[in-house]
Amino acid sequence: MAMTEVEKSIQEELSLPILLAERVIKFAKEAESFKPENNDLATQVAQISQQLRAVARLTTASAVIYDRPIRRVTADITKSLDRVLALSRKCRHKKTNVLRHVLSIITTNDFKKVSNLLDSSLADVRWLLSIFNPDSENGTINLSLPPIASNDPILAWVWSNIAAVQMGRSEAAQDLALAGDNDRTKKVIVEENGIPPLLKLLKENVNSDAQNAAANALYNLADDQERVEAIANALGVQIIAKALSVAPMRVQIKLVKLVSRMVEMDIKVQEEFGRENVTRTLVSLLGMDVDLEDIKEVASRTTATSLHLLVQINKEMERIGGSGLGGGNSLDGSLHHNGKKEKEKEREAESMEVKLKLKASCATALWKLARGSLFNSKKITETKALLVLAKIIEKEKGVLQINCLTVVMELAAVAESNADLKRSAFKPNSPVGKAVLDQLLRVINEERSVTLVIPATKAIGCLARTFPAKETRIIEPLVALLGHRNPEVAAEAAKALGKFVRDDNFNRKEHSMAIVEFNGVPKLMNLLRTGDRSQLQLHELVLLCNLAINVGNRKALEQERALSVLEGAARHAVMQHPDLRELFSKAIHQLTLYQSGAHTHIKA
Repeated sequence: MAMTEVEKSIQEELSLPILLAERVIKFAKEAESFKPENNDLATQVAQISQQLRAVARLTTASAVIYDRPIRRVTADITKSLDRVLALSRKCRHKKTNVLRHVLSIITTNDFKKVSNLLDSSLADVRWLLSIFNPDSENGTINLSLPPIASNDPILAWVWSNIAAVQMGRSEAAQDLALAGDNDRTKKVIVEENGIPPLLKLLKENVNSDAQNAAANALYNLADDQERVEAIANALGVQIIAKALSVAPMRVQIKLVKLVSRMVEMDIKVQEEFGRENVTRTLVSLLGMDVDLEDIKEVASRTTATSLHLLVQINKEMERIGGSGLGGGNSLDGSLHHNGKKEKEKEREAESMEVKLKLKASCATALWKLARGSLFNSKKITETKALLVLAKIIEKEKGVLQINCLTVVMELAAVAESNADLKRSAFKPNSPVGKAVLDQLLRVINEERSVTLVIPATKAIGCLARTFPAKETRIIEPLVALLGHRNPEVAAEAAKALGKFVRDDNFNRKEHSMAIVEFNGVPKLMNLLRTGDRSQLQLHELVLLCNLAINVGNRKALEQERALSVLEGAARHAVMQHPDLRELFSKAIHQLTLYQSGAHTHIKA
């Protein structure tokens, strides 16, 4: 298998046309025919050679230079010089025999063609020098069109701007950000290696305008999986994570949105950001100005002794990276220590609107990073995140509150299938677990917005196996939601309650009895009767089946004719979900033991 050809250095690329130009000049001067025309060609080639040498000096003087246009122009010039060389070679021979004369017929038109090629090559190389000139006229970026890009003007525009970005010019990054929804332009930017210069501008420039421009351009590029992969392959995750921890607040907003978009477009970068500790930075930013001092109130609202609980809280705060109740009341200490005082001053000077925008963006990024990722979820819960989220859910309104509830929901969804995370982060009798649970229940009991109630309901459902049998204060509000006017809320309540009573929940019988006691059966049956008949109400039926299995002897099930409902729905449900056959059979069998009516079984 042939080895992949190693790309030549830019100096090697330039040396070929320079040496070729010397040969062309030599052959043109030795021409035996068309001497005036050959002399003109030699003059043109000498000019090109001179300009190429200037480009070579430029590349040698610069530690890093944007080489894509140089390679393209150099390759094009080499082709033109090959044609000139072939023409000049023919002019060296005296036409002493007829055959050679016939085979080497040359006309002035041939010279015009190659002269035009050389004119284009000279214009191309002069354009090259102009885009790498940091002292261009009026400080503007050269957006002229070289002959090499005459058929694709976007290429010249991209080259000029990327070269300027490589030299640290923020206005060029702003221009690249204007690519917006033009997918063709964004594709060219990536193909022409525009991502590394943008990342370099973000990493090395201390000017906030330059960083913001680079972040904007990267954000616009990151709307496609392949382009996100290109950013990640250019060490973008590491650079973005580093910049996020030290950038000014307005730049952080754009960087946080960039993290969210990259994770959304390409799941492979999700844990890469986690490994770079982006989650800790996001939690720190989310928790700025959040007062955790009143976590002490937890002690006064429990039956445990205050001293015992305060010790427990302090230990837990230390475990999640805090300093205990005596060491401070916010998350400022976990921010990057370099320039901490300057960062605090900057934060104080920013408007509340900017702070809220940053926090809302951080919450969005956190739930996207947590979604389905055990690694990131552990990283998040090892910080003060849950305490901060609980506090924000309690105090804030609008998008920030919704986003924070979504973070809790995604963390709970991951914890549902991981006992260790569930135990460490959401233990109901721990200060952190209690603070989160209190807010979830408050939302369900007090909030009217569906966008708040649904994630809170989903989160509690995911944590169903963590609650002891005596924790009936959770069941009652969920049962109440079965009668909610919004069918989506009622369905989510049924789904959540179903997790309390299914066979993998140790306390399923106690939870089932609580549902019956809180008048859950009539609400559930009403939901089944009044729901959309065109769709299978799967979660409601599963809940009813498990109630029948666990507490089939309860009078409420007979009064609401649960047996006939299950018998009527069983065939249709099992056809769509064959794995539920045994569940329906058990439920119907259990009900027939205690209730009068037809004894029905599900046919295969």
